[in-house]
Amino acid sequence: MQIIPALIYTNERSSKKFLLLACVCALLCGCVPRKRPSFPVSQLATNHPVAPQPLDVSLADPPDIPFEVALVPRLVFPRGTPAKPRVATTTPAPSPASAETPRDPTIAPELSDEQLSAAISETQQSLIVAERNLGLVQGKTLGSAQQDLVSKIRGFVDSAREAMKQNDWHRARSQAKKAEVLSKEFAPNP
Repeated sequence: MQIIPALIYTNERSSKKFLLLACVCALLCGCVPRKRPSFPVSQLATNHPVAPQPLDVSLADPPDIPFEVALVPRLVFPRGTPAKPRVATTTPAPSPASAETPRDPTIAPELSDEQLSAAISETQQSLIVAERNLGLVQGKTLGSAQQDLVSKIRGFVDSAREAMKQNDWHRARSQAKKAEVLSKEFAPNP
C-alpha cells in the first residue's frame, strides 16, 4: 500500500481549518451560557398584602335561634360478656385400666414382602451412613448453623428409630433418608 504525501498534507490542512472554524463559531455564537437576570429585591419590598375592609356588625341584638332538646339514641352499646359455662367439680376416680392410655393408631400403607425388606434395608443403610457422618463431626468445634444441622440430623435419626419400633417402615425410611442427605455435608469430599 502506497501512502501519497499530498493527500496527507491536504487532510491535515482541512482538519486544521475545520478546528479553527469551530473555535470562531463558539466565540461568536455565544455557546457560553448567559447569566439569567435575578429578581430585583426592591420589587419584593414594595408589594404589600391587601387586607379586607372590616364589616360593620353590631352584636346588640343576637339572632333568635330556636332549638329543641331531643334524646339522641345511643350509637355505641356496651358489649356484654357471655355467661361462663358451669363445669362439674367432681372428678371421676381413675380406673386401673385407664392408667395407661393407648397410643393413637398410625395409618401406614400396606407393604408387600419385597417392599418391606427393601424398606428395612434402605432404612438401616441410611441410618448407618448418617451416624458415620455424624461421628466425623464429634470433637470438632462447629458454628451455630452446623450445630443446628447436627441437631436436625439427630432428630431425624431418632424419629426413624421410633418409626421402626412402631413398624412404620415407610416413615422410618423417609426420616432415615432425610438424615442421610443432611449428613452428607459433613462427609469428606471424594
